Amino acid sequence: MRQLFSGQEILDSLGNLPPQPEIYPDQPAPIVRAGSSGGLAFARARWGLLTPPQYLVGRKVARGVTNVRNAGSPHWRRWLGRENRCLVPLTSFAEPHGAGLGNAWFAHAQGAPMFFAGIHVPGWTSVRKQKDRATTDDLFAFLITAPNAEVAAVPPKAMPVILTHPSEWKTWLEAGWSEARLLQRPLPDGSLLVGEASADPAGAGG
Repeated sequence: MRQLFSGQEILDSLGNLPPQPEIYPDQPAPIVRAGSSGGLAFARARWGLLTPPQYLVGRKVARGVTNVRNAGSPHWRRWLGRENRCLVPLTSFAEPHGAGLGNAWFAHAQGAPMFFAGIHVPGWTSVRKQKDRATTDDLFAFLITAPNAEVAAVPPKAMPVILTHPSEWKTWLEAGWSEARLLQRPLPDGSLLVGEASADPAGAGG
């Protein structure tokens, strides 16, 4: 990531990360966001944004939402500004074939660097797990959209919004929402290679 954003001021609080880790919902992951005093910040955040209130009635635990499709919802609109947008780096991502059938993994056909178009909310207090009680976390999730041909063949009903070009990264982090929202679109057909199914039924993004 340092090479991809060379020439920009970077505040890096990631520390050492293992090469190409598998990252699952409710785990910490690296993100790129705007720095508080300019430039960019490399940081970690917990995967899973705030659960909409209608799904919390009668519940004490808010497990979080891993992805966002309806950006027009009042629950999400408050976090669509520049200050809450982030990029989530990935080398591949998984989509489930179905119950007990494992996952298909997708990587870019040309090896292009990829980022999910993410939303982050810093310093949110909630009960994510009953055993942990209330914790305060920096949270993130990413936008999803209609699937392209490769993902639709699995067949999920959606795919992550993936940005592969520096101009898209800049737009997502810096542009107003009227421009940035146009990036909520699938990758062109033929952009992805499909790997062998994983035996892990949980599903994961890498």
